[in-house]
Amino acid sequence: SQLCLFISFNMEWVLFFEKGFWFGMAAVGFAVLFNVPVRTLLAVFIMAAVGGLTRTLMLQYEANIIVSTLVGAMLIGFMSILFAHKKHAPPPVFAIPAVIPMVPGILAYKMALGLLNLAGDIHQETYSQILSETVNNGLKVMLILMSLAGGVGVPMLLTRKESAKEIRFKKRV
Repeated sequence: SQLCLFISFNMEWVLFFEKGFWFGMAAVGFAVLFNVPVRTLLAVFIMAAVGGLTRTLMLQYEANIIVSTLVGAMLIGFMSILFAHKKHAPPPVFAIPAVIPMVPGILAYKMALGLLNLAGDIHQETYSQILSETVNNGLKVMLILMSLAGGVGVPMLLTRKESAKEIRFKKRV
């Protein structure tokens, strides 16, 4: 009985870290697709795994998916600044591929499917349910995407050395 409980507990951790591995592999795939420097791939893998596992852990403890995504993306945003200094590459090179695996593909698919169902001939009694689910999925997609963009962008804005007002452009002759 205790052995089964021990094995079950350890399997949950194995599956948890397996998710992190796949978050990292997906990010590396996108990084290769975007032709980032090879020296940045390990950092992209680590950032995607950490950010994705943060989101997964928060969801496991019943946090909102939008807040969980924002926290995971902000963690990736701050990590991208650290890796940018270490690897001598701009932070977006690290951050953008690392957050792509958190894009809500299944919710966007369900929203599109709902829109197609609404455009077709459906029974009046199911119309309001399909409309409600479609709007719900669409709002989640929009808010998650905004969380990803804000989570990556805000750390870069907070850690700027100078404000945009102080930037001076050279005059061309």
